[in-house]
Amino acid sequence: MSSAETSKLIAELDRLAAEFAGDIGALATEEEIRLAQARYLGKKGKVSELMKALGKLPPGDRPAVGEAANRAKSSIERAVTERLAALDEASLSADLARVVDVTLPARGGALGTLHPLTLVRREIETIFLGLGFEVRTGPWIESEWNNFDALNTPPDHPARDMQDTFFVEGGRILRSHTSPVQIRTMLAGPPPIRIVAPGNVFRRDDDATHTPMFPQMEGLLVDKGVSFADLKGTLLHFVHRFFGPNLGIRLRPSYFPFTEPSAEVDAACYLCAGNGQVEGRTCRLCRGSGWIEIGGSGMVHPNVFRAVGYDPSAVTGFAFGMGLSRMAMLKYEVDDLRSFYEHDARFLAQFR
Repeated sequence: MSSAETSKLIAELDRLAAEFAGDIGALATEEEIRLAQARYLGKKGKVSELMKALGKLPPGDRPAVGEAANRAKSSIERAVTERLAALDEASLSADLARVVDVTLPARGGALGTLHPLTLVRREIETIFLGLGFEVRTGPWIESEWNNFDALNTPPDHPARDMQDTFFVEGGRILRSHTSPVQIRTMLAGPPPIRIVAPGNVFRRDDDATHTPMFPQMEGLLVDKGVSFADLKGTLLHFVHRFFGPNLGIRLRPSYFPFTEPSAEVDAACYLCAGNGQVEGRTCRLCRGSGWIEIGGSGMVHPNVFRAVGYDPSAVTGFAFGMGLSRMAMLKYEVDDLRSFYEHDARFLAQFR
């Protein structure tokens, strides 16, 4: 190869470097820049293709051509580095120039809510904690003695029929009320006792106002000199806190094997204030009666005290119970109990 061709090769290398420097200014992304760099310096790039002629040059011309090739390569790489730095700086400047309105509300995801039955349980627990009661829980699977015998419910009582109770292996049952927690508490130590026992219970019922499993809340107070008046005062305080002040209660004679005397508890309807009418129409909540049933109550039967080793001549006590599902239905005016268990997010989202 002649000296003229060597000079031409050097000039072409310088031209490629200048060409790349002119083209890179229009490239706006790192990907475009890297692709352009490969077109010049890659294995089949323009500069690499020219360098294949280096072996045909006279030995004396090779240093000059090698120097020109290194100069072109350095120029291209420097242009790439400078262009990438310029893009980074422009991106940073754009970020710094962004205006953010910090007064706009956040776009965070929607938060979940507590289940309405949980809300009601916590509210009732808080009311009785304020009266000095403790919250106690117990197992769902119980012995028949804790669930029935100790509660003065003999073997021939209708509640022990298999149509009402779920039996499991080993002669045990799914508890039909939280009263076994009362028995366990009394067996664990002497009075005074003042507890509420929330938890799930199980019965063979399934309709608009009953489910096979439902949450219940029971209370027990045992001490010296506890009277029926104490029971009524406690329930009246609860109604005032849960449904509203100035509402009365009434106690209707009833029968429960574990209390004597026993009474159903009615609260004055909070929607119509006990009048039976709202704006001249029959109250939809109490259906015109002015009262809503909230649970059962009574003085602890002496046989229950004897079963747990208490002396019924030395102590007295009262007990009460209510279905939390029913309390939630009354408080939130829900028509069908099963709505609480259908997991409909549209229904549950109403309770906060």
